[in-house]
Order: sequence, then C-alpha cells, then structure tokens
Amino acid sequence: MDGSVRASPDASAVPPSHFRGNESSLVSALKTLLFFTILMVTLPIGLYFASKAYIFEGSMKMSSSDSYFYAAIVAVLAVHVVLALFVYVAWNEGTPKGKGKHD
Repeated sequence: MDGSVRASPDASAVPPSHFRGNESSLVSALKTLLFFTILMVTLPIGLYFASKAYIFEGSMKMSSSDSYFYAAIVAVLAVHVVLALFVYVAWNEGTPKGKGKHD
C-alpha cells in the first residue's frame, strides 16, 4: 500500500460532459476547413486552365502569352472569392440560426 488513489479504468475512457458539446462543433469546424482547403486548391487551378483554354484562347482567340496573363487574373479572383466565403462562413458558424428579434 503506497497510499495512492487509483481511478477506475472506466472513468478515463469517457470524456467529461463539458467536452462532449464541443466535439460536434470541432467536427463541424474541421469539415468546413477541409471543404474550403479543397476548394482553395481545386477552384483556382481549374479556373486557370479552363479559362485559358476555352475562354481566352478558344473563344477570344488571344495569343498564348496574353491568355496566361488573363487566366492568372481569373485564378487570383477565384482565390479572393474562396477566402471571402471562408471568412463569411467562419464568422457565422457559431451564431444561432433563429429568425426574428431577440430581446
């Protein structure tokens, strides 16, 4: 007997009740982050190549060097739109969804 108090093995397996409510918000935040990460990678690259090939070189018959320039502008604008959407979603993620006045 060394005098130490041991907790039951079941007590360490279950997280405290004040952490349970945060798990769903953490999962929601990670899903949002993953979605916008994938969107941030795929959308600008896809729009770059699609606008270069189909819009600027295909429809507008621009030269290759001009189409690089304008396609890069489209990709940069797409990055800014994705960032603005992420900030908007992150800002409103924790707010209640009730309509009407709150007193």
